[in-house]
Amino acid sequence: MDVPMRVPEPTDVISPARFAHIVLYTKKFQELVDWYCLFLGASITGASQGLAFLTYDDEHHRIAIIETPDYKDREPNTIGMAHFAYSYDTLADMAHQYERLKESGVMPVRTINHGPTTSLYYRDPDQNAVEIQVDNFPNIEALNEWFATGEFNRNPIGVNFDFDELVERLKAGEPEAVLLYPREGEKAPLMNADHK
Repeated sequence: MDVPMRVPEPTDVISPARFAHIVLYTKKFQELVDWYCLFLGASITGASQGLAFLTYDDEHHRIAIIETPDYKDREPNTIGMAHFAYSYDTLADMAHQYERLKESGVMPVRTINHGPTTSLYYRDPDQNAVEIQVDNFPNIEALNEWFATGEFNRNPIGVNFDFDELVERLKAGEPEAVLLYPREGEKAPLMNADHK
């Protein structure tokens, strides 16, 4: 299937107001609770009998973690959810999160500029993939203009890059719009020379 990317116009279908929460089964209950509290800056809103509810905002819970010692371990390379993602409003906010986690020894396993987003991928103690991202375009119109170039369809995954280098450039005063913009037909300045 080859469909050009574009953010669609709103319809009259009543969609959900927000994404509510994710539930994770685990044999590493306390380790997973601690990791998500650190990763998201979350608080436990309640916990009892191998069930914990965590939130990072005014929702009663954004993640529920359920201890399941009798469940089978997930096999690698099997069908299922690939990852879930959290968005930050600015590159500076995401850089702050990155550096806070780095100080605790939590590092991304992959850093990639997808075109629409700049993303960092992490693995929790159960090897669930969790993405943090920031939008690369200031609005849908600018994103759709970029999609119309066909660059996304030519490279729908994006380009790996060095996030430490990006953070240094941000701290040196380079504008976020320059650092985040995917360069059509060339390597963006933030990309490593060894990536195409």
